[in-house]
Amino acid sequence: MNQNSTPLFSGLVEHAKKNPIQFHIPGHKKGTGMDPEFREYIGENALSIDLINIGPLDDLHHPKGIIKEAQDLAAKAFGADHTFFSVQGTSGAIMTMVMAVCGPGEKIIVPRNVHKSVMSAIVFSGAVPIFIHPEVDKELGISHGITTDAVERALQQHPDAKGVLVINPTYFGISADLSKIVELAHSYDVPVLVDEAHGVHIHFHEELPLSAMQAGADMAATSVHKLGGSMTQSSILNVREGLVNVNRIQSILSMLTTTSTSYLLLASLDVARKRLATEGHDIIDQAIKLANKTRKRINEIEHLYCVGKEILGTKATFDADPTKLIISTKNLSINGYDVEKWLREKYNIEVELSDLYNILCIITPGDSDKETDILVDALKDLSQTFGLDESNPHSHKEVYLPDIPVLAIAPREAFYSETEVVPFEESAGRVIAEFIMVYPPGIPIFTPGEIITEDNLRYIQMNIEAGLPVQGPEDYELKTLRVIKEHVAIK
Repeated sequence: MNQNSTPLFSGLVEHAKKNPIQFHIPGHKKGTGMDPEFREYIGENALSIDLINIGPLDDLHHPKGIIKEAQDLAAKAFGADHTFFSVQGTSGAIMTMVMAVCGPGEKIIVPRNVHKSVMSAIVFSGAVPIFIHPEVDKELGISHGITTDAVERALQQHPDAKGVLVINPTYFGISADLSKIVELAHSYDVPVLVDEAHGVHIHFHEELPLSAMQAGADMAATSVHKLGGSMTQSSILNVREGLVNVNRIQSILSMLTTTSTSYLLLASLDVARKRLATEGHDIIDQAIKLANKTRKRINEIEHLYCVGKEILGTKATFDADPTKLIISTKNLSINGYDVEKWLREKYNIEVELSDLYNILCIITPGDSDKETDILVDALKDLSQTFGLDESNPHSHKEVYLPDIPVLAIAPREAFYSETEVVPFEESAGRVIAEFIMVYPPGIPIFTPGEIITEDNLRYIQMNIEAGLPVQGPEDYELKTLRVIKEHVAIK
């Protein structure tokens, strides 16, 4: 178990060096059969290992060779009993977790601010969500984690639940007391599933929140591509034996995974694991120091506020990842989405996300003082250009967050019910049959089965007017919504 070795990547390179005559897919045959301009841009090395699951290269669906070796090394690095590679992103791994523990009609305890992949899995599996309302930060206009008290109440009321799903950390880098939540769930013999999409790095540094495996969770879907250095769409599923069936997990993951698995993505997972395991602490340490220095500089800029450790102390804000720069823009005359556009157009800066009141910037081992200097200079210009008059109390923006909708029927039942289309402005009081969310972060405003409220319609309209990417409904223009059909009573 030498963490400096890369069995999958090295195996691919050795195979490419042999330069075999290929009578198998992909049809571009090392790039010679594709558009020359694209081939030249991508490079022959990359195309030479864009291969398929032929004998020497193992098979992700039933790994016995170099893929198994790479997954075993990853399990050791992340403190898991088993690690599965995913080329379906973390969404595929999250859906696998839910479907591995839940069947039709079975309960799963989940925060209401889950990613759409969780709700998709609930629709696919027929599971019934028991929603826990996350703690809402009314100053920032974002949701944090779930409290141990809320988890305990949910388990007391639903001891027959098949799983508890926790987001750790959230998109904004905030963590709840995961160890305590795991302890509570395990006292009921209920497994804990962790959406760790934004936490691949936390396992490798003591100044970051505890990782899922460190906290004793049973499964964790982890985006290596987001913050760990692998290619986009490559993720892992870490598993601890005991309360979950490992063979079933492998089977369901295989059901959800393409049979044409990308070896470029798989190899990038192998080398990302190597770097995290051997250099992770040092490179993450540098990222933390750079983020903290940048945060301090941003907080010296008038009209802007970059969240720090002062946010901690509530039951839902147990810990935080300092490499996430949450920058409140509510004291500017423009909203967060307009800030994102302004930074793009004037400074060629792309942020991770924006909402009505904030922008989020992430600092990784790929950043240096050069990039953060440009960001700070841009934010100084932003403040001077769009800062509000601090002496005018009416100039400050009110943070508006609607109440979480009530779930009337199970999401799967709603999704497959007989439906009809109604005008957006006439939909209040009806039961929605589709998803509506702003992506990123991909947290649903409505999920199938919830009762539409005027408050939430107003919130959707605010996001649309601000230019934010509202997604999910069949009608892209959001002039209509699909709702469950109401039948007139027979007289």
